[in-house]
Amino acid sequence: DLQKVLDSKKLRPGKGKARNRRYTMRCGPLVIYNEDNGIKRAMRNIPGVETVSVDNLNLLRLAPGGHFGRFIVYTESAFKKLSEIYGTAKGGAPQKKGYHLPRCAMENADLARIINSNEVQSVLKAKLEAPATFARKQNALKNK
Repeated sequence: DLQKVLDSKKLRPGKGKARNRRYTMRCGPLVIYNEDNGIKRAMRNIPGVETVSVDNLNLLRLAPGGHFGRFIVYTESAFKKLSEIYGTAKGGAPQKKGYHLPRCAMENADLARIINSNEVQSVLKAKLEAPATFARKQNALKNK
């Protein structure tokens, strides 16, 4: 992943080069920590690697550009702190008053299997026939 980041460094097209935004580079791994025991200084010289405290998590850091799937490295203490901040599926969040983790709306996520099951298909209405289409009326004065 780090080699992909290094290979992606390109000159920015347009006037951004003159406005101190000369290069563009893809995002690399994100390191999430609880206590900064030199992690921030160790990672700041590696291109593409970002560090963030577990208290300052940001959706744009976790999924830049709205794209899921960023490689994220959690420290052990940060992972334990997540359950303190956001709670667990069974209990509420101690640090956020009245916050509960969202639950899955569906137990079985295989939607195609549910729709095509005999139980669902037996109660559905029959498929409607497509309405008859007519030719568009042509103007007799223009179309000779």
